[in-house]
Amino acid sequence: MEADTSKSFTHLHCHSHYSLLDGASSIDRLVHRASELGMNSLALTDHGNLHGALEFYSKAKNVGLNPIIGYEAYIAPGSRFQKDAGSQKEASYHLTLLAQNRTGFANLLKLATKASLEGFYFKPRIDREILAAHSEGLVCLSGCLSSEFSRALIGSSREQNDSLNQGRQVASWFQKIFGDRYFIEVQDNGLDLQRQVTAAAIDLSNEMGIPPVATCDCHYVNREDAEAQDILLCVNTGRFRNDASRMRMDTTEFYLKSPSEMYEAFSDQDRQWVNGAVGRSQEIADSVSIELELGKRHFPGFDLPSGRTAADELRRLCLEGLRSRYTTVEKRWLDAPGGDLHSDVLARLDRELDVINTLGFASYFLICWDFVRHARERGIPASARGSGVGSLVAYSLYLSHVCPLEYDLLFERFLDVSRLEAPDIDIDFCKERRGEVIDYVKQKYGEANVAQIGTFGTLAARAAIRDVGRALGMSIPQVDKIISLVPDQLGISLAEATVPGSQLADACDADAQVQELVDLASRIEGLARNVGTHAAAVVIADQPLSEYVPLQRVTGKEEVITQWSMGDVERAGLMKMDFLGLRYLTIVTKTLEIIERTRGENLDPLAFPLDDADTFALLCRGETKGIFQLESGGIRDLLQRMKPDHFLDIVAVNALYRPGPLEGGMVDDYVAVKHGRQQAEYPHPVMKDVLEETHGVMVYQEQVMRILERLGGIELSSAYTCIKAISKKKHETIAAFREQFIMGAEEKGFSKAEASTLFGLIEKFAGYGFNKSHSTAYALLAWQTAYLKTLYPTAFMAALLTGDIPGRNFKKKDSVVEHLEDCRRMEITVEPPDVNASEAEFSAYNGTILFGLCAIKGCGKQAAEAIVHERVVHGAYRDLFDLCGRVDGSVVNKTALENLTKAGALDSLLGEQEHRGALFAGIERAVAAGAARLADRRSGQKNLFAAFEESEPEQEPAAVLPDVPPLTDLEMRSFEKEVLGYYVHSHPLAEYKSILQTVCTHGSLDVGNAQPRAEVVMGGLIGSLKLSNTKQPRPGSTFTRYGMFDLEDMQGLVRSICWPEEYARLGDFLSQDAVVVVSGTVDRRAGSEETNLIINDIIPISSIWSRPIKCMHLKISEGRHDSVVLDRLKELLARHAGETPVRMIIELLDGSRALLDVDGQKVKWSGELLDEIEGLLGAGAVRVQTSLSGGRQDNRNSKKRRAFQSS
Repeated sequence: MEADTSKSFTHLHCHSHYSLLDGASSIDRLVHRASELGMNSLALTDHGNLHGALEFYSKAKNVGLNPIIGYEAYIAPGSRFQKDAGSQKEASYHLTLLAQNRTGFANLLKLATKASLEGFYFKPRIDREILAAHSEGLVCLSGCLSSEFSRALIGSSREQNDSLNQGRQVASWFQKIFGDRYFIEVQDNGLDLQRQVTAAAIDLSNEMGIPPVATCDCHYVNREDAEAQDILLCVNTGRFRNDASRMRMDTTEFYLKSPSEMYEAFSDQDRQWVNGAVGRSQEIADSVSIELELGKRHFPGFDLPSGRTAADELRRLCLEGLRSRYTTVEKRWLDAPGGDLHSDVLARLDRELDVINTLGFASYFLICWDFVRHARERGIPASARGSGVGSLVAYSLYLSHVCPLEYDLLFERFLDVSRLEAPDIDIDFCKERRGEVIDYVKQKYGEANVAQIGTFGTLAARAAIRDVGRALGMSIPQVDKIISLVPDQLGISLAEATVPGSQLADACDADAQVQELVDLASRIEGLARNVGTHAAAVVIADQPLSEYVPLQRVTGKEEVITQWSMGDVERAGLMKMDFLGLRYLTIVTKTLEIIERTRGENLDPLAFPLDDADTFALLCRGETKGIFQLESGGIRDLLQRMKPDHFLDIVAVNALYRPGPLEGGMVDDYVAVKHGRQQAEYPHPVMKDVLEETHGVMVYQEQVMRILERLGGIELSSAYTCIKAISKKKHETIAAFREQFIMGAEEKGFSKAEASTLFGLIEKFAGYGFNKSHSTAYALLAWQTAYLKTLYPTAFMAALLTGDIPGRNFKKKDSVVEHLEDCRRMEITVEPPDVNASEAEFSAYNGTILFGLCAIKGCGKQAAEAIVHERVVHGAYRDLFDLCGRVDGSVVNKTALENLTKAGALDSLLGEQEHRGALFAGIERAVAAGAARLADRRSGQKNLFAAFEESEPEQEPAAVLPDVPPLTDLEMRSFEKEVLGYYVHSHPLAEYKSILQTVCTHGSLDVGNAQPRAEVVMGGLIGSLKLSNTKQPRPGSTFTRYGMFDLEDMQGLVRSICWPEEYARLGDFLSQDAVVVVSGTVDRRAGSEETNLIINDIIPISSIWSRPIKCMHLKISEGRHDSVVLDRLKELLARHAGETPVRMIIELLDGSRALLDVDGQKVKWSGELLDEIEGLLGAGAVRVQTSLSGGRQDNRNSKKRRAFQSS
């Protein structure tokens, strides 16, 4: 190519954030900046991947740029399969590759795939072999300073011609492969080494006739972004910014320069040469034309019976499925079940199939049917979610389990002829067995044709602060404190977190270091940080996927994933399926297995009656811990207000419990109309017909669609478009639909004003509408779990606890502990863990639950299963040495044994005089003895006793445990909490029982009886502590930080909240597991049974004795306390004289009570006084009125006296 001497230029070497911590720019910023600089083309050449290729292609086109899709490859010095280099630098060189056309793009896909799947070593690497095989359609630039060509020239000069030989050989090979598509890449980012290499490169360029091209090696958009790029490098390499020896870019010249800046570069070179090298970039760019066929489908076919089309087969399966589904549903048949299906059913089916066949998606549904059929045949539960549930075809194929005809679910919400994108059927599978279904799909369509979809972890606000703080060398507590100032709001940005008046903004103003941290974090916020695997999405193609999309492996894992995210995969025309793992399907399955094993009942959850009164009663009480979708405190409160008595109420709950309906008053209207406190308003009979099931409230999108159709004459397919326009505030589209609706409504007899008002109503509520299909599907699973909890509570709770094991968190109260507390409330006994009784998972036995061994910290599933298997096969364990001698020590290791001991799971191995302390001391010797015994067995040797055996072996005498002191009560308790998450042996509040009983007015069991807004005093442990920030402070206040926690006493817990003003005063007393006394206001909504506590004051238990006491009450019983006791009491009070008045509540023999002030005798409040009085009068004989702030003291004290008098 001849050099173009015009002043145009194209960047051919650019990195985006998809270079993963080595590029500080989004693709949006790159393409917009290139367009601003007047360029007509731009290349993207991220390190070793094509993550951003499709996004870049589309966004470049959108701003009028010719997209040049490239790839800065890592190329191995030898074979890509040779993986013995000592460092990353030795393992690969850099090389710049650009796709010139669609063939070149296809070759880039294959190279990027093979680099990751075959050549990965430090980095994804290609080699010369596959580069030669896939060179067609590619432009090759020799590369940056890290390229093989440039490294060969370092130290070379024209005076030492021999030193150029290595560079000559490198260039010669690439020139042979690429011909006139090979260029020598020169760069000037202000580095001396670049200038040295450029001088030698010019000589070889002239000698070999290889044209030079100037690039800039852009890593960020503007010069001022250099600092952000530097921080990313620190994050990437795990080094501190002030580390002098770390990797860094030595100049700030690696930005997206303008053409004029590029022509001014290479100041020490001839200007004509510079003009040629820089201008050549535009020549190369002009030779590139990549027109991708985005949207063209590459779906796999479905194997069909001979002579049948996909449409024929789909109809046959649908009819077969409907006849099975409706076996016992009389109204779905023309005459009687088993005859002809009703015309309404067939009309709906024909309408759906017509749309599916018109769009060419029959094979799509057959593929879905096939893998769901496979799952069902193997007992793997599967159920669709989302809008696909509105399809009768999906119901007939057993993809979903709620009948669209029964619940008026609309197919048009899911699919219509105007929407050409592929249908999206999300299917939930049992979480534990989801992988089996994916394996079947791989086997059916070919391993190379199926992969999971990749996703990118990005630097969200908190993550950005954490990474930057680490790079700046700030301490973890310091960074954590700054992170705590970011409001606890999903998706919040640092710009939103630092609005004037926010706590983070104030911290920035007060501390320059915090300001720098937040500023740098905001500059890298939103950039890609790492690659992961999408939780559900799987892609299936008609050919090997590398024909259409680049593939890779996540580091350290074997599964193959796409280098593109889900949106790009779909744009590439590939079939995307969502295989979701749903924990609650696993829980239902496990519950049914336990019921069958323990009771012999084989239940079908799809056959559960939807009108069970006991199940509705449980829901009305809000006892829904562990119930799918109904667990949160807010929903429990809503259920108690709503008092559901029909399945449609359950469908409505999840649709209503969202910010829009809650804030818009829709929930209040629903509840008020349902219970007759308010009349529903229906402007038209059609409105009543559509909205009566939700008591006049527009809850679902499908209801709005029906109203638009039946009153406005708008087709259902267009009605959904109208709803989307309303939710996205597309005013032009809304105006067009308003006009159409008014015309249609006028034809139905409405006046123009009435029709306009009605459309205004639709506009107001349509944006809040929820997908009824999805809500109905999830309501069914919610009902199934509620039904099982009601009728089979022990089996359900055992399965629920087992489902919680993988997510155990021993640092705070986790769901296992919460559900154990629920078991206690339900009066279900959970036996402590025991190696001679427990299973690996939680199990049900004789109406009780046995604690699962693998729920113990440090005792994994493999160890637990090994212990159980050996016990089942060879009988119970006799002692610790017997256990260690029978299980493999590499599986049940010393740590597992120690944690089993801490949990009390080895207590059944103790003799009469033995204890856990002795078990601890004996573990090391038992492990050694067990290892020796196992080694003997493996080598075929027999022990001394076995040598003389003739029949049954004699039992070896039990080994004696070391003689050591027993564990203290505190040690046992602490160990149990450490490895179980809760206390078994005793409760940490036991030692405070007396003082808490003395100062508290209420406990967790009776606080629910207190009136709303009553002031109470309670005591207990702080658990599940969560600190957050309000979105904005209350008027007149600057505080936003608040705390929520469970206040747990020995009977249960009450959810408590410490609002910002109180938190500012009391926050130092809030810490996990702290024992405190609090005063608070009872918070309970009308009709709700859920009681919360709003905190007014907090006293650490250690400070309780120093708080002033207003009065001490003593409980005297005429029947138990005679004159001798009273005389001793008088002496006792005199010895503790002080300033606190004393009152006696005397219980007389006739049942009456008398209240007496003890005149002339006041006492000094102390622990010693309390102990002495209780020693004399008995436990619970003392109550005191403490001085706590923030409450209505008189009201509280009178309630305290009444509670004491009635106790």
